[in-house]
Amino acid sequence: MRGQSLTTLARRLVTIPLYVGLFGGALCALPGILIITAIVDVARGTPWGATRSVLFFIWYLMCEVIGVMMSGMLWCAALITGQLGGVRYVDWHFALQWWWARMVLRGAELTLGMRFEVEGDCDVGAGPMVVFIRHASVGDTILPAVFLSGRHGLRLRYVLKRELLWDPCLDIVGNRLPNCFVRRGGADTEAEVAAIGRLAAGVRRQEGVLIYPEGTRFTEAKRARILAKLEQMGELARADQARQLRYVLPPRAGGSLALLESLPAADVVFCAHVGFDDITRFSDFLDGGLVRKTVRVAFWRVRAVDVPRDRDARLDWLFRQWKRVDDWVVERRQPGTATGARARQHPMTIDSRGA
Repeated sequence: MRGQSLTTLARRLVTIPLYVGLFGGALCALPGILIITAIVDVARGTPWGATRSVLFFIWYLMCEVIGVMMSGMLWCAALITGQLGGVRYVDWHFALQWWWARMVLRGAELTLGMRFEVEGDCDVGAGPMVVFIRHASVGDTILPAVFLSGRHGLRLRYVLKRELLWDPCLDIVGNRLPNCFVRRGGADTEAEVAAIGRLAAGVRRQEGVLIYPEGTRFTEAKRARILAKLEQMGELARADQARQLRYVLPPRAGGSLALLESLPAADVVFCAHVGFDDITRFSDFLDGGLVRKTVRVAFWRVRAVDVPRDRDARLDWLFRQWKRVDDWVVERRQPGTATGARARQHPMTIDSRGA
């Protein structure tokens, strides 16, 4: 525990000054930066992609700095009032989390001209619930915080990759709330699966646990490696299933099943989305890859009684639902197909019973 505290302190001694310095430096140099990005945009003939992207990055840094300041103020207020670690202390940080996510999304709308179209969120309802969301970019982390927590007051506990601890707001606020930070793309170790299972303890009506069942962001290279590994292990049936998925990775069993087993009375919500897919590197973002982009998001809910109890049956059920996520993504990424055309004309019907 002491070693973890020292690691956390060392990390924050790097990230907090870095983000504050970047924000302050960007503000001071803003006129010069805008001149440079304007020249780049004119030379490229792009719709102010670099300029808009830099403005959003500064907005994001502003949200980080304000979030860190507010987290410090909340800690001081809790210390003075004796609420440190108490119920109100947690309430304050959930509110701060929702504010941060809304501000980041609002900044994307204002600076990048992004649009967000959501379907099915009105049918989500109350918890307890387990949320499975597709992972295509770091940008998709704000979707559940805005469209589930912000709109419905749901308190979501997150299973997140440890690399996100280098974001100071996620590090500070995320560690004051019930969340679990795991290694990205690594094996589902017994310790991490157990930690994910413990995260579900005490989940109440207006709460839920969210996990990215793929374990890492989708890329074609990762898909090929997973298929090859399944074949080498002799998991031919699973490999055949995984081969059917075109834009998502097959769900990993460890953490996903641990949540379902820990919350047998919880409904399951699935989240599919498109719009962030082509932003795989920071250079893609700076090139204006998100400018005037429309992000489409869909939610659907499956009742707890419709989730199989047997482990193998539950894995097959999870794959069928994940195939449904992939089918939805295929239709939106390939709008020229017949199914894509129908999807634009007739929004997806949300089936509470699942597939």
